[in-house]
Amino acid sequence: MLLIGPAGAGKTTVARLWAARRRVPTAHVSLDDVREWVRSGFADPQAGWNDHSEAQYRLARRTCGFAARNFLANGISCILDDAVFPDRPVVGLGGWKRHVGPGLLPVVLLPGLEIVLERNAARSGNRRLSDEEVARIHGRMAGWYGSGLPIIDNSTYDVETTARVLDDVLARSIASPPAW
Repeated sequence: MLLIGPAGAGKTTVARLWAARRRVPTAHVSLDDVREWVRSGFADPQAGWNDHSEAQYRLARRTCGFAARNFLANGISCILDDAVFPDRPVVGLGGWKRHVGPGLLPVVLLPGLEIVLERNAARSGNRRLSDEEVARIHGRMAGWYGSGLPIIDNSTYDVETTARVLDDVLARSIASPPAW
């Protein structure tokens, strides 16, 4: 599964809990965590998206895809999380599908703007973005509406409830995979 959403949607927090409480062995792979493996020469997208940050993003996505395929090949299910933009097909779902495989199930977490701004304000370090950037990212994520992908508005849910809703969405997606 690929959990998609803007900064502050709760992707990483929900994915960690969801993976930890599964009855089958499950790994969680966060693209941001993998990107941050680069210590010297880290191209922080907050400083501006450029060729270096793009290259590091692509490398992290390939690394996450390899990890997911490796986990799956060894009987361990996997949840990935990333802020995939619907208006960037080159680095969007097509890239994830190439790196993970056709069985990837994307799900979008998309709480309201006020919620992601509040959650972002509680962040620290390079994961905290400006309010303007969060609003811009959130606006771009609205492009997922009408995509056919399952969307969870977790504005009023806590992490546990969101994970339970994710279970329900996963069961429906397995029974009737979204066309993407």
